Amino acid sequence: MLTPAHQYPTGATLRPDRRRAFAAWARDTGAPIVEDDYDGEFRYDRQPVGALQGTAPDHVVYGGTTSKTLAPALRLAWLVLPAHLVEPFAEAKRLADAHTPSLAQLVLADLIGTHAFDRHVRAARLRYRRRRDLLVETLRDRAPRVRVLGVAAGLHALALLPDGGQGEGEAMRRAAFHDLALMPLRDHWQDPGERPQGLVVGYSTPVGAAYPAALDALCAVLAQA
Repeated sequence: MLTPAHQYPTGATLRPDRRRAFAAWARDTGAPIVEDDYDGEFRYDRQPVGALQGTAPDHVVYGGTTSKTLAPALRLAWLVLPAHLVEPFAEAKRLADAHTPSLAQLVLADLIGTHAFDRHVRAARLRYRRRRDLLVETLRDRAPRVRVLGVAAGLHALALLPDGGQGEGEAMRRAAFHDLALMPLRDHWQDPGERPQGLVVGYSTPVGAAYPAALDALCAVLAQA
């Protein structure tokens, strides 16, 4: 199971040599790779990274959703399957859930066919890029000891807390005081131990007018880091 375009929560992208190694491993072993195209549409500093599926189409199960490009409530997703898996997957889908809404699929097909979906994604990409750039610049100026990790992509950033400063526990308490919903990095470690500490910051949720105030609150939380 891989997220080559943008890993959560670190924001890393799978390197080309690692992609080639995984594709070679799948061809050599016959084992399938499941590729979750996580944040594949939202890369801001360059063109979106191509899918791993294109390098080994007979060995990669490629999945994507409209949860970020449109809305999670639509519950629309897709799989691009190797030819030998199409029938087994179709049968499994029939037995497990035969109630996929047709209307939503037809509307999405129309959005794609008329290029309205592409226009929407391009506009969203520009909007989220501006938000991420403002987040990075604001933290650099007002909380300089905090490092933002990950490539310029997606709808979240990882703010790494410095050693010797306030830990995640204190940062989360301060965030709750300021009505900020953040996630501690410790929740993603199998064994937190002495691992680095940080906060996962989502920047897509606040409405436009509320975003500057949300950044002010975040800086109030991290200024003592």
